[in-house]
Amino acid sequence: MDVRERILKAATELLTASPDADFSTRAVCEAAGVGAPVLYRHFGDKAGLLAAVVDQGFEEYLESKRVARPGADPVQDLRDGWDNHVRFALEHPNHYRLMFSPGLPVPPDAVDEAHQLLRRSIDRCAAAGRLTAAPELAARMVMSANTGVALSLVARPAVYRDPAFSARVRDAVIGSVTQTAGAAADTASAADPVPAAAATLSARLRDVPPGLSPAEAALLHEWLDRLARGTDGAPA
Repeated sequence: MDVRERILKAATELLTASPDADFSTRAVCEAAGVGAPVLYRHFGDKAGLLAAVVDQGFEEYLESKRVARPGADPVQDLRDGWDNHVRFALEHPNHYRLMFSPGLPVPPDAVDEAHQLLRRSIDRCAAAGRLTAAPELAARMVMSANTGVALSLVARPAVYRDPAFSARVRDAVIGSVTQTAGAAADTASAADPVPAAAATLSARLRDVPPGLSPAEAALLHEWLDRLARGTDGAPA
């Protein structure tokens, strides 16, 4: 085990045992058997070390999502992803609290990758005609709600004791941005079918359509994304 791994291991063990999801760099140095200059040379500062600890802790979780095979129902995959997210938070509460801590000046890489993996699932819902909101807006809604539920369960378990709490919020949020397969097959019956249709077409044309240049395809996606956002045209 090299010096960097030894420091990460010591920091991870101290984080796991900490009652407030924190540790001192002095304690890390003592546990790893290194001096402070060595720690700072590898990680820059404490914030850099904390971000590295979070990224390492999330690696196994993110890897399972990277290799997951899509199921037949993309909306069910979205629900399963929500449940796995909450499960990870409950099993690794300190890593999770730290990942979304406002005290970190630069969010860990795991935050961006988790959003990108969620967006992939959202795009599959759009391609299946199951999405009723612009994909990026839907992704932000699901991620913020999923994160809020997980943090609530981790930080205040005595308050959020209802075992069905997460599932209820999940179904309410995902239900607000998706529709059933039957409804997707008949978008003409919707009050305003244009946003859902635009999101579906955009998701199905992720590759450059035959006969269009890359610039033309980019313009087409810009128009479709604008239509998917609805009548206000506000950025999603």
